[in-house]
Amino acid sequence: MRVIASYNIKGGVGKTTTAVNLAWLSSREGRRTLLWDLDSQGAAGYCFRVQGRAHGKRLLRGKSDAADIIRSTSYDGLDLLPADFSYRNVDVLLHDEKQPLNRLQKVLKPLKQDYDIVILDCPPGLSLLSEAVFRAADMLVVPTLPSILSLRTLKMLIDFRKEHAIKDLQLLAFLTMVDRRKKLHNDVIESSLRAQSWMLEAFVPYASEVEQMAERREPVAAYAPHGRAGTAYMALWQEVCKKSGLSPSPQSSRSC
Repeated sequence: MRVIASYNIKGGVGKTTTAVNLAWLSSREGRRTLLWDLDSQGAAGYCFRVQGRAHGKRLLRGKSDAADIIRSTSYDGLDLLPADFSYRNVDVLLHDEKQPLNRLQKVLKPLKQDYDIVILDCPPGLSLLSEAVFRAADMLVVPTLPSILSLRTLKMLIDFRKEHAIKDLQLLAFLTMVDRRKKLHNDVIESSLRAQSWMLEAFVPYASEVEQMAERREPVAAYAPHGRAGTAYMALWQEVCKKSGLSPSPQSSRSC
């Protein structure tokens, strides 16, 4: 089972949009996929029309099993572990645990035989929950705006990973909300940043179909697969699979 986190220190960069679309694309290829919404706003659950009950405290303290909370979506092979408003206190809950950084791993461990891919939709910030995500995930997929502040927080994340010697955590960033009409966006795309080993070639454009996702409550790649954003997310997922060593074949994905 591979665990991929859609994460960024900065908010408003498209983490949930990324998580929802990658989870849908994973399941479409035949992988048994679980999307765990870790954000108290519950946006991923909203997009899949799944509402969570107040379970965060019991789940993170080991008093509830994830399997009892997981809900199916309307898409075959795609399940959701929904968030609820109690997740706003998740750092406090983790702080009270003896081994807080291992708590997410313990929740996921019993699910290894049930899923090929787990995708974590993470809230912004650099917190105790973030460090627990770093411990539980195999890879961080980091949506990054082509702006000075967003690139600055990306550097902070890369420096944090290096300083704390988190060697087993693969980090892959990509540019999102790209508007080719803006000089800064074009400058970033054409800069040496794109040549970094941790920067993906695929980027997601600023497109109206992305803004419709919350209204339609379904993945962009599902309702507009041939649009600019839909094809961009497909290219992004293919590159993530390649970088992580995932087979593109649904049949072979059962052995992940």
